[in-house]
Amino acid sequence: MTAFQASLLTRDDEPHPGPLGDTVHRTPLAHRAWIDLRPGWFTGADGLFEHLLETVPWRAERRHMYDRVVDVPRLLAFYGENDPLPHPALNEALRTLNAHYANEPGWPFRTAGLCLYRDGRDSVAWHGDTLGRGATEDTMVAILSLGTPRILALRPRDDHRRPIRRTLGHGDLLVMGGTCQRTWEHAVPKTTRPTGPRISVQFRPRGVR
Repeated sequence: MTAFQASLLTRDDEPHPGPLGDTVHRTPLAHRAWIDLRPGWFTGADGLFEHLLETVPWRAERRHMYDRVVDVPRLLAFYGENDPLPHPALNEALRTLNAHYANEPGWPFRTAGLCLYRDGRDSVAWHGDTLGRGATEDTMVAILSLGTPRILALRPRDDHRRPIRRTLGHGDLLVMGGTCQRTWEHAVPKTTRPTGPRISVQFRPRGVR
């Protein structure tokens, strides 16, 4: 795994989320979907990244794909509603998100799923979070990105010709809302460039996976 190049400017700061409010930029999408982007949401992101990398009980998974079982190309961890989160700053992030999005359909955020992308070979294929409520209801998924920047691509399910690509950097927040999970798909594509590790923290409401 290629080492992540931490920032010398923020390495010693205590990790915590910044404000949201008018720092969030919303992009409306087709089919009443939308995405919000808040660059540099987390102060002290270096310390949070290193803490999660070293202390989260990362696990490898294998899944059926067509007629064979394959390795999932990333490491995973999941924290349910009653599980203590692996860093106090993530509790603060949940409170900040729930306060900001209190008037949006599909809140509040309750769980945290974590993915560790070890290098450019790790990825997520095209999908929507449609297990549970996301298959039939408007909902939200908030993604905190830590570590090496990676592309998050989105495309409408009924038109694969023009995907939207957003580079999520160290400490950035992206929120997918409205009908996004059932009318759009998202992916983290592989890359052949030398790429260090990235951790994605996905906050979701109850019953959305």
